[in-house]
Amino acid sequence: MTAATVRRRQLGSQLRAIREQRGLKLEEVEQRTGITSAKLSRIELAKSAAKPADVDTLARTYECDDQLRESLVRVARDGNKRGWWLNYGEALAPWLSDQISLEEAATTFRTYQVQLIPGLFQTAGYARAVHTRLAIGATPEDLEARVRVRRERQAILTQPKPLEMQAVIHEAAIRSLVGGAQTMRDQLEKLLELAGLPNITIQVMPSETGVHQGMNGPFAILGFPDSDLDVVLLEGLLTSEWVEDAERVTVFDRAFRGIVAEAWSLDQSIDFITAQKDRLK
Repeated sequence: MTAATVRRRQLGSQLRAIREQRGLKLEEVEQRTGITSAKLSRIELAKSAAKPADVDTLARTYECDDQLRESLVRVARDGNKRGWWLNYGEALAPWLSDQISLEEAATTFRTYQVQLIPGLFQTAGYARAVHTRLAIGATPEDLEARVRVRRERQAILTQPKPLEMQAVIHEAAIRSLVGGAQTMRDQLEKLLELAGLPNITIQVMPSETGVHQGMNGPFAILGFPDSDLDVVLLEGLLTSEWVEDAERVTVFDRAFRGIVAEAWSLDQSIDFITAQKDRLK
């Protein structure tokens, strides 16, 4: 039995919630669909992967609307794809593979970062400096693999149907000298380039702001066509935590809206980033 990915847990949790909302027992679903109670239980508990055809059958039995049904089937279908990132093998932690898989399927990505530039915005030099200092126990080969992965991930920002990304970055991350002055100047130039794309919004949280919703730490909200499948990523030093419960995700959604309101406007943010870039000669 393979380890459950975040997407599989999402799907199983959602199918179970819908079934319970309809007031159906496992045995009743088996009678209506031919999918055994044992198999459905394994799917709901993320102990086995769900076939897209089975998910389609379940969604129709639960009388889901077309949008929700198609979303659920897409999750099951995409979960069986081999992503490009799997070619990097042990250089990537399992949680990072899950994160990249979710990024590839997401339509929106909202993040608040305190000390670092968001990974999807990082230059190779900046990413290398970060991994060199923070990737505990990694070999030089692993470090370079992680830098390449970080750069390849950024393709989702410029593909034909790009990821919609909204980032609020604390002033401290903009003022820091990760990798030295030239590396940081290159990074700030990259931020300004990205800010010119129609699918990317960048704001800066000023240090002078009082207590605000972001003081509990950095996080990212990955959004999907069906908002009930949205998840929150809390990154740590050695691992990451996923928040999948819809009510808890809503808490982070409210927090992010508050952070956006407290941050500098788009124009003020661009002016600040430009000034910091020009300061690094």
